[in-house]
Amino acid sequence: MQYRSTRNSSLRRPFSEVLLGSLASDGGLYVPEKTPHFSLEQINDFQTLTYQELTFELLFPYVSEELKAEDFKNIITSSYQVFESEEVVRLINLEEQRWILELFHGPTLAFKDIAMQVIGNMYEKILEKNNLKVNIVVATSGDTGAAAISAIRDRKNIKIFVLHPDNKISEVQRKFMTTVNSSNVFNIALASNFDECQKFVKSMFADKDFSSSINMSGVNSINWARIVVQIVYYFFSYFKIATKDEKINCSVPTGNFGDIYAGYIAKKMGLPINKLIVATNSNDILKRAVNTGIYKPLKVEHTISPSMDIQIASNFERLIFDVCSCNSNKTLQLMNDLNERGEFNLEKEELKKIKESFCSESLSEEETKSVIKEVYKNQKMLIDPHTAVAIGAVNKISLEGNTVILATAHPSKFSDVVMKETGIKPELPENLKNILDKKEKYEKLPQDLKKIQNYILERV
Repeated sequence: MQYRSTRNSSLRRPFSEVLLGSLASDGGLYVPEKTPHFSLEQINDFQTLTYQELTFELLFPYVSEELKAEDFKNIITSSYQVFESEEVVRLINLEEQRWILELFHGPTLAFKDIAMQVIGNMYEKILEKNNLKVNIVVATSGDTGAAAISAIRDRKNIKIFVLHPDNKISEVQRKFMTTVNSSNVFNIALASNFDECQKFVKSMFADKDFSSSINMSGVNSINWARIVVQIVYYFFSYFKIATKDEKINCSVPTGNFGDIYAGYIAKKMGLPINKLIVATNSNDILKRAVNTGIYKPLKVEHTISPSMDIQIASNFERLIFDVCSCNSNKTLQLMNDLNERGEFNLEKEELKKIKESFCSESLSEEETKSVIKEVYKNQKMLIDPHTAVAIGAVNKISLEGNTVILATAHPSKFSDVVMKETGIKPELPENLKNILDKKEKYEKLPQDLKKIQNYILERV
């Protein structure tokens, strides 16, 4: 299977180059030329598969030209051996027709482990096969960096540099990154927000002399491999709760639009999804875009759900490309409008296509806190603020049928917030409690692209 850029459809690359290169050379994002589609009959045949078996059946068409079937099966098996849950994820009934999909049973207690562990093993296999080395540079709003470090630490032929916004992520999120004492791991704190961190990463990719000199790669959700691995748990949850011919809804706490875009691809592959609910905090650019067709970033607000404190949702470009009938020229025009005018406007037909699959709501800080409090009061369940946003969005939108709410992080990663609202402090799992006492190692750098680049160049 070949992959094309959202900004130039004639630019085509195989999966290995998409994985290792992450961002297209023209600044666009890679998407598959053709999305595999399964009939409802074929999908129902998957119902009895384990999570690992399902992962193979759904994803192998995307990688079959690069990886042998047996190698890919081994990658999947080894990736999920480090998860606390044998099924990788857990589905829990919240109340009638509402389900919590726990995605935080991996080594860093966040949904990003699910894709990142697979990616780490794919990197190792492909780099070894092609006798290559790469340097991963990634921005994080909290969880991506920790999951990436966990997946990449101590691997041969890879170094990883993680940029995070200083003092704008939780202590536990930071320590999952900064307490890792591996020679191939480097943490960088910037006095900025996630959007600025991501901007620096994109600038480094765009600097061809720099990016080629270090053989730069990325594992943010701009990397297609991150998206495709996340498709699986949408199918898995459907099999757990749906009856014949039933469609489900999915509510997703959304920042960079990667996780919910995976749900959209699952729908394109044939999964019976009615609506994907774009749940946002007060940084509600996606709600405004989905409801009005106007995509206009505003100032980022710091909230108790920091992984969603984003105003540039990079993966939205992939959806734009799709609703613009895969017209890369139109997508490029809209991205240029964003850069030059600070916004872009979708046409009525394009917005109509988005609304066929998506709806959106946002929650204020007080509303988020109230959901945390109410869920504990009524269900004796502790949830993190991102999950609370996803639940709150469902409360504001009236949809028929079963709704799966994606719980993207363990509540202990945001223990102060949860304790304040419930009176109960969520504890880290026993095997991770000592992380809070470990010595940290990270570098504070100014918001200066050249200084960040020089720091990296000195260590590759």
